[in-house]
Amino acid sequence: MKPATLFSTYSIVARDPATGQIGAAVQTHQMAVGSMVPWLEPGVGAVATQSLVNVRLGPLGLAMMREGVPPDRVIAALVASDPEASRRQVGLIDAQGRAAAWTGDGCIREAAHQTGENFSVQANMMTRATVIPAMVGAFQSAPGDLAARMLSALQAAQAEAGDIRGMQSAALKVVPASHDLHAVYDLRVDEHEDPITELGRLVRLRYAQLIDQQGYEALASDQYERALDLWAQAREQAPELEEIPYWQAITLADDRGDVETAVQLLDGMLAADPRRGHWLDLIERLAACGLFKDADRAAALLKALR
Repeated sequence: MKPATLFSTYSIVARDPATGQIGAAVQTHQMAVGSMVPWLEPGVGAVATQSLVNVRLGPLGLAMMREGVPPDRVIAALVASDPEASRRQVGLIDAQGRAAAWTGDGCIREAAHQTGENFSVQANMMTRATVIPAMVGAFQSAPGDLAARMLSALQAAQAEAGDIRGMQSAALKVVPASHDLHAVYDLRVDEHEDPITELGRLVRLRYAQLIDQQGYEALASDQYERALDLWAQAREQAPELEEIPYWQAITLADDRGDVETAVQLLDGMLAADPRRGHWLDLIERLAACGLFKDADRAAALLKALR
């Protein structure tokens, strides 16, 4: 046995019926679990391949679902094609929310899975048999978007002691319902003493970016007050992300001529930042290359900040 292929893992693949988004989240006590276990394709589905990992099962499962093969038949085909199926564990979900899973009888206990409408949860080499029901309960009852709910499932697994060896890496990915190649969430913690807590921090920061993006969309639709409210939420959600207030300020000054609000945002962001001068120099560079379109507004902004 090659130790690097043995992913004792708890994972979830799931679909959000409200948005059609598809996701996967996973944790294990080996490095870089996100490089092997979760496989996703927008508009198609998600596969988690674990235990004695056969990475081929990820793309093969997606290929069959892309052709419209139902998940239960996909699982049957994957198992039939794999001479080591007894050592494998696979969970998958398609774009319609249909789920199926397989746990071979050669997987290290505690090993089990549970499928339901819009989810499949699977785990092997767990400290206790309570991991699976804890994950299912947490996922079904948690508030928030699909990423938040899957994160709750991982947290519930760890609260039941999770992997018998402990923790090391985690990953979470969410893709859109359409065949858009841009992932909604694509986060990995490749080596950490508390990967789920770190993953939770990354989920929070990415959620702030998504709120921030909604603010730009509101501004483009001439919903100025809504944009300001969404942007404030984003800044509150992720105060450590300097890029959020910076580009909000640039947009307000350049696109709306609201230099006063832009100055307030930048003063708050740069108050104790040793790179204040660099951030201000960037405004000049943006104007020089035409990305800050109104040179007079750029000059006014810089004058107010210097």
